[in-house]
Amino acid sequence: MSIFYNFEIISIDGHPIHISNYKGKAVLVVNIATRCGLAPQLDGLEALWEKYEQDGLVILGCPSNQFAQQPGDSEEIATECRLVRGVKFPLTQEMNVNGSQADPLWQWLKSELPGTLGANIKWNFTKFLIGRDGQPLSRYSPTTDPAKLEGDIVQALGLAGIK
Repeated sequence: MSIFYNFEIISIDGHPIHISNYKGKAVLVVNIATRCGLAPQLDGLEALWEKYEQDGLVILGCPSNQFAQQPGDSEEIATECRLVRGVKFPLTQEMNVNGSQADPLWQWLKSELPGTLGANIKWNFTKFLIGRDGQPLSRYSPTTDPAKLEGDIVQALGLAGIK
């Protein structure tokens, strides 16, 4: 069993999320920030979620204020994401993605798929694609538009040639 399935995180509304619940699904993990200049990517992520959720895609949005662009508590973040931006994919409570206080999931993601300039997360909207078997497949830069991930997502879902 992949280590990925051993992690537990907390949802934006305070409930535990056992990553093992995502066995057999492709998971895109993204550190998000609603006040970031890249926040319009939330629309693209939501579009992917709506298109591929039924096929087994999970998008996991992880708010982080480590770049000072995600102010507010969980309620404010949820309101901004859900009501203002129309995000329906799962969200976690705010978490650190870098440093000694980085969430264990993010520590693992960075160790499995270090970036070209080192393991640290350089900015909001860094994305990690995990395969249906829990194995990390790809890391994408913050500026990679979610639409450009569609081919990799289709492949991870085993849908190539179907959709």
